[in-house]
Amino acid sequence: MPPLSPRDARAELLQLSRWRAWEPLVWLLAFAAPWLLPSQALMINEIAIVALFAISLDLILGYTGIVSLGHAAFFGFGAYTGALFAKLVMPDPVVGLLVAMALSALLGALCSITILRGTDLTRLMVTLGIALILLELANKLDWLTGGADGLQGVILGPVLGRFEFDLSGRTAAWYSLSVLLLLFLVLRRLVNSPFGATLKAIRDNRLRAMAIGIPVRSRLVVIYTVAAAVAGAAGALLAQTTGFASLDVLAFDRSADVLLMLVIGGVGWLYGGIAGAIVFKLLQDNLSSITPQYWMFWIGLILVLLVRVGRERLLRPWTWWRRSGS
Repeated sequence: MPPLSPRDARAELLQLSRWRAWEPLVWLLAFAAPWLLPSQALMINEIAIVALFAISLDLILGYTGIVSLGHAAFFGFGAYTGALFAKLVMPDPVVGLLVAMALSALLGALCSITILRGTDLTRLMVTLGIALILLELANKLDWLTGGADGLQGVILGPVLGRFEFDLSGRTAAWYSLSVLLLLFLVLRRLVNSPFGATLKAIRDNRLRAMAIGIPVRSRLVVIYTVAAAVAGAAGALLAQTTGFASLDVLAFDRSADVLLMLVIGGVGWLYGGIAGAIVFKLLQDNLSSITPQYWMFWIGLILVLLVRVGRERLLRPWTWWRRSGS
């Protein structure tokens, strides 16, 4: 098959970034969910936040091949930034969100030097170390962050000056869903652009990408910075919609959970982060209510089945014991 011309390649990338017929319906259902299921508005808000967090990790894991166990560093940094901005500067949630994204992007740019060299194991340890350092700083700077007690007394103003946060959580859910949709559209255009194609080339073979002239180091710095900004946005949304930030936002569990979401939903596909977040949060909520002490066991069992039989075959149990050639 002859290689595509630059014009054909550009047209194919644009085609990938266009909406499919089913996508508007999915998003309309998502925005209608807080109204149709008002009792589940807080859960919907949390799903939207962790879905955005999962998408941010997918940018570096699924599209660039960088494994990280410390992505919660940017999530937690964004959460504390959003909460502190609202408490000390101004309560406008949109401005606070933008500030949290900007500062998280700056942190990501500074930390990007840690993923430019070394093996996957080295990157795992370094990214985990950064998250642990921030966790300890948040614990020690209790005069600023509240330490183990958390940052309390965070009061947010209305979104866009009109929509007050209510106790039912519907405004929070619509706010988080709106940010999720906006960033999703931006990121899908990014990954389906020539820049995104170079990221996939780096993921598949970094040495070959360097050999054909792709500036690998600058691409890694840019995508790591973007991923940090998106993770910071997710953290800021959590702090703004709950009015609270604690050491939990920087814990290792956050990084591990978001990695599990991508395992469930699939990497290298932005909807995989959303699907994984939905499945994981629903499983967590239902299993923890049935078996509060052992819900992680059942999630672990599902993950083992997922790896053993595959994501597609897991939904068709009658094919589990068929031979691959049959």
